[in-house]
Amino acid sequence: MADTILSRSLVVLPTYNERENIEPIVTAILAQSADLEVLVVDDNSPDGTGQIVDGLAALQPRRIHVLHRAGKRGLGTAYIEGFTWALARDYDYVFEMDADFSHNPADLLRLREPLLTGGADASIGSRWVPGGGTRNWSFARTFISRGGSLYARLILGVPVDDLTSGFKCFSRRVLERLDLQSVRSNGYAFQVELNYRCHRHGFRVVEVPIMFVDRRVGKSKMGRHIVTEAMIVVLGLRFQSLGGGKSTAGRAAAAAAAKYSRTP
Repeated sequence: MADTILSRSLVVLPTYNERENIEPIVTAILAQSADLEVLVVDDNSPDGTGQIVDGLAALQPRRIHVLHRAGKRGLGTAYIEGFTWALARDYDYVFEMDADFSHNPADLLRLREPLLTGGADASIGSRWVPGGGTRNWSFARTFISRGGSLYARLILGVPVDDLTSGFKCFSRRVLERLDLQSVRSNGYAFQVELNYRCHRHGFRVVEVPIMFVDRRVGKSKMGRHIVTEAMIVVLGLRFQSLGGGKSTAGRAAAAAAAKYSRTP
């Protein structure tokens, strides 16, 4: 437990119109452990989410932080900015998770434990391993998520069952090696690309079973363009691996994916 006390851990929370969820989720995260901190990356939410976080940060400036961005720029870029912010401030462990309670804050320490004990370099909150699952999902959404993970796994050869999960914990040395500024994908594709990069670098990644519950309040931000982008990015990554990172087809796929990444 001494390592837990001495370590510094940051949870990165991208937000866009999460005013109903933001204070409860931040409070729940901080309640898990005294060494957890939160960084909210807000995309200028019209509903005032960023201003709510400003108020929370004023009350607990050592544990609550906020990055304000000019507009809606996508999930992937929010995480990249959050990870970069964390690395510049010497955090030992960095989490990514949703702000809508789809990911249970009570699982945060379970995700970090394999890293603290030296059993892994990164962990994934997995819906598709024994003990994991989803609640309140339609058949179509389950099919897209499971099918997307299987599609990416077969094409990329990454030994992870839940490649599209957005609930993760990284040690800082992993993020330092992933060349974050070269990541161009968003949404599902962003999660797949990070897993692929971890695999290519030889990092040890473990899947921790979680129960994913559909968001309590607000509207899901997953659209058709996110699924399309993921399919294109997976093919682009495969072409790049076959061509030593310089494949023309891989660059074309990446360019197409960037187009979808900019779609609101």
